[in-house]
Amino acid sequence: MRWMLHGKIHKATVTQADVNYVGSITIDKELVDLVGFRPGEKVLVVSNTSGSRLETYIIEGKPGSGDIFMNGAAAHLIKKGEEIIIIGFELTDELIEPTNILVDENNKFERYL
Repeated sequence: MRWMLHGKIHKATVTQADVNYVGSITIDKELVDLVGFRPGEKVLVVSNTSGSRLETYIIEGKPGSGDIFMNGAAAHLIKKGEEIIIIGFELTDELIEPTNILVDENNKFERYL
């Protein structure tokens, strides 16, 4: 079994960072659905701005909102306005075709990668 990339949201912009939230990353539901992520799924979040990397889990945000919120302790590492990549992996023996998307500066779907 190997951890294989199953999807990523590339060049998303963090729209809110709240250290007082209980934890996780909130992602616009439309983006979650496009990539095939699921609520509660563990993801790796990488900041293109600061170089910070962390693991957390997904909470679905309002569809079409463009919301990308860093919540709880993660908000200490990745701040509002940072450009990030959100990466999901799957433990499998199979080769899988990942679904990778690029979003624009408003976190709206631009194209498949």
